[in-house]
Amino acid sequence: MTEAAAPVGELTALGTPLRPFRFGAAGEGNKQEGGARKFVQTAQEAEEMGYDTFFVPDHLGDQIGPIAALGALTQATSKIRLGTSVLANGLRHPVVVAKELATLDVLSKGRLEVGVGAGWIKEEFDNAGIPFERPGIRLEKLDESLTILDTLLRGQECNFEGKHYQVRGIKGTPRPRQGPRPPLCTGGGGPKMLALAAKHADIVSVVPQTTKNGKGLLSGITLEKTIEKVNIVKAAAGDRFADIELNWAITAIVITDDREKTAEMALRAIERGLHPDLEVDVELTVEEILDSPYIAIGTFEEIAEQVKRVRQLTSMSYVGIFPTQMDAFAPVIPLLREE
Repeated sequence: MTEAAAPVGELTALGTPLRPFRFGAAGEGNKQEGGARKFVQTAQEAEEMGYDTFFVPDHLGDQIGPIAALGALTQATSKIRLGTSVLANGLRHPVVVAKELATLDVLSKGRLEVGVGAGWIKEEFDNAGIPFERPGIRLEKLDESLTILDTLLRGQECNFEGKHYQVRGIKGTPRPRQGPRPPLCTGGGGPKMLALAAKHADIVSVVPQTTKNGKGLLSGITLEKTIEKVNIVKAAAGDRFADIELNWAITAIVITDDREKTAEMALRAIERGLHPDLEVDVELTVEEILDSPYIAIGTFEEIAEQVKRVRQLTSMSYVGIFPTQMDAFAPVIPLLREE
């Protein structure tokens, strides 16, 4: 159970109690952000701005190593929770990961959130000489890893005989500060990944589906598609759904007094292929852009109202913000803090 488990009374459109909002910032420590030296300062600024969590992604390109970086943050911050978003399961063995994560939870005095995913950038694996297996195998491995992590992060002895991992008599040490263990987070855009997340996770991240090349599908950013994904999680989780915190990340924030005109400009840019990370598989309307959970356009007050509407319709309450958008979104946080 995560910190934000207590409902605030009103029900969402899906019949679950509204959760208080939480806000997660992120940092990679890459050259664009000022490198590793600026990374600690960025996390401290996020803490001062009122973000609840600071996440570090896990890639082999131009970024710092997430485990070592979070170790530094356990001492450089005092209140903000710390998380991985998300560790690529194929790069590490779960028993070794559990040891590192438990240590981070102890050093941070119980502030860790554990994000683990299947890994999705094939080029990184290929360049490192690490096998990038087909999706079914990666999901099987993630399923087993999350089972192992669940045991070890409770400080228990793990005996596990799986298809991909065999663990015999390893006890989880050090014992994490959080009980029964630090919250687990995973997620995705496809039905199999979302069902797997619903099985294991305390926090499920709902993301647009991507192509084999890692581009996001434009069709996946709509409110309608997002509700479909949340319903997959709800069906797979069963009685657990009310205990799951749902997360999404706003990928673009534009502060403006004219939402409609800005949305029109965004659509034209997308149509011209000016967003290289998007695969344009549908034509969207201005209304669909403005309704999308993943795009925030308007004044601070309008964006706050949009985020509240997303929570009401989807049950998602844990808002993630990309590193370059942290300053832009910060004034919205006080407008939603008591909601």
